[in-house]
Amino acid sequence: MISGITRFILGLFWRGALITFILLGGAVLLTAISLPPVADQLDGRARGSVTLLDRNGEVFAWRGDQYTIVSEQTVSPHLRNAVVATEDRRFYRHIGVSPRGIASAIRINLREGRGPLSGHGGSTITQQTAKLLCLGTPFDPDVWKSEAAYEADCRQGSLWRKISEAVYALGMELRYTKGDILTIYLNRAFLGAGARGVEAASQRYFGKPAATVTPSEAAMIAGLLVAPTRYAPTNDLERSRDRAATVLRLMADQGYLSETEYALATANPASLSRTAQAKAGGYFADWMMAQGPEFLTRKTTEDVLITTTFDPKIQKAAEAAVDTVFINKVSKGSKAQVAIVVMSADGAVRAMVGGRQTGVTGGFNRAIHAKRQMGSAFKPFVYAAALDLGRSPLDIIIDEPITLTIPGSGTWSPRNYTKEFKGPVTLTQALRDSLNIPAVKLSESVGRDVVRTVATGFGLGPDLAQGPALALGASEGTLLDLTAAYAGLLNGGSSVASYGVLDLRFVGDDDPLVGQTGGIGERVLTQKATEELIYMMHDVVENGTGARARLDGHPAAGKTGTTQAARDAWFVGFTAEYVAGVWMGYDDNTPLTGVTGGGLPAEIWHDMMASVTQGTQSVPLPMRAPTQKTPEQLDGGTLFGPSAPNAPQEPKVDGFIRRLIDGLF
Repeated sequence: MISGITRFILGLFWRGALITFILLGGAVLLTAISLPPVADQLDGRARGSVTLLDRNGEVFAWRGDQYTIVSEQTVSPHLRNAVVATEDRRFYRHIGVSPRGIASAIRINLREGRGPLSGHGGSTITQQTAKLLCLGTPFDPDVWKSEAAYEADCRQGSLWRKISEAVYALGMELRYTKGDILTIYLNRAFLGAGARGVEAASQRYFGKPAATVTPSEAAMIAGLLVAPTRYAPTNDLERSRDRAATVLRLMADQGYLSETEYALATANPASLSRTAQAKAGGYFADWMMAQGPEFLTRKTTEDVLITTTFDPKIQKAAEAAVDTVFINKVSKGSKAQVAIVVMSADGAVRAMVGGRQTGVTGGFNRAIHAKRQMGSAFKPFVYAAALDLGRSPLDIIIDEPITLTIPGSGTWSPRNYTKEFKGPVTLTQALRDSLNIPAVKLSESVGRDVVRTVATGFGLGPDLAQGPALALGASEGTLLDLTAAYAGLLNGGSSVASYGVLDLRFVGDDDPLVGQTGGIGERVLTQKATEELIYMMHDVVENGTGARARLDGHPAAGKTGTTQAARDAWFVGFTAEYVAGVWMGYDDNTPLTGVTGGGLPAEIWHDMMASVTQGTQSVPLPMRAPTQKTPEQLDGGTLFGPSAPNAPQEPKVDGFIRRLIDGLF
């Protein structure tokens, strides 16, 4: 009876095993038959990539998933060996799955207190490739909310998923060669910093093709496979080097490196390329991604190349200036923030800093998103309106107490920052010392609508203040818009549309899809008025509130700005070649302590522009000194304001204001 029962059980076992073997073999065979050609398995990205070039044609940033096809025969042998030594030393001997590896992984997981299928998986390169292919299931946006959700589903570790993964791996071994499987793996693997595949990683980190990487560079790339983000050298170079040292040791132990090669590689760890080290232009690159059409940038399914106006030298100078001031002159632990924009006179943006953390991607960009009160940095446009109406920089205005009645709000008595009054001053002196009362009186004299028209013409607004506080910069604007408005002054009085895109095209195409996206627009001020205003703003830097921005050997012009309760501090200025704006403040509008526009913002501006102009030839500003007034002219009534005797008649109207009035009436 016992013998019969034993034979019955063994018969069931062997029959079950035979049926299981037949079913498994059939599943493997069907999988192998259904697999597409290797070429169709290489690029599994759901979206394309965006590569950004600076003004010199050099790569400075990447977005999306970078990818370039390679094969296991075209990459460096060191890279191929590093991957095999690290991920699957028996790759060339097993049939797709490794029972020994699975048993070892289960034992380690149990010893470490996890479930048998949690943690170490004992997966071969073939199984990892099956997982990267998601067992042949492509990404479908109607099924998964995002690529992250899709990839998480592909990586699940259930028992059934492990069985399916093993079947798919066996099918791959039946259909493809070992070289084919390794080729798919080398192209599909995510290797940090938006790099898909070893070629993209090699270009991203080392600025060279995967065919030419050294043993130490190959080890660093292979070391990323276990945890791409954690070990990415752009995140932590030393941690990445430590991981690479482990890979080199494995390569030496398995005979892929001689003792001499191992010693040389260990003594010369991999270093990042200059571009990867710089981490430059994160805020600028984010701005570019937001500027272009969404289907060609943020949601592109193609590989796109964007040539930009970005200048890495200027960006480096801007970031260095921020670091210097915040390290040496800002209290430790302060949460004060900073933003910088540098552009040419035609609006071509050369550098951008959106916050103190300069090497970030996807951070809040205060240069383009933060709308803040402009303060006295707005005053040049009050004086621009007056000059365009025929006033002279040498006209006299009285700095004295005044009280204005604002309908619906009562009376308002503006005060100067120093709470003092200087009496009769020229317009040049009033702007140089950033006097508030003369600015208000001048705005009221020429008309707020005229001031708003000039400011709007230069791109500020449209929601400018309606009351007399307009003259003191009560309106809000972004640093990018204010810097672009100053660029209009430098170029002779024409508005500009700031831009960063020079050329956008698909990778490999000769014809661009998008050309330059901005530039010089319509004239707003007469050239004479603009040149006289630049003369006045030059005096601000030479002798006034902007003195800390003065550059040795390079004439500069600009204007400081400090808003009520010192919540914002600005300095915006220009040399003959570049316009730069600097803002400082707190995100929550906390008042700054001891900071005005003529202080730290002007110092940041100076340090940055001193670096930019170093070694360059001095170029004069396009400014015009005013004609001196004769005693007879001074007696004839150039004093104006509420208390001025002999207030002047309505001045001659010309330039942009004249054309506007003619058009309206």
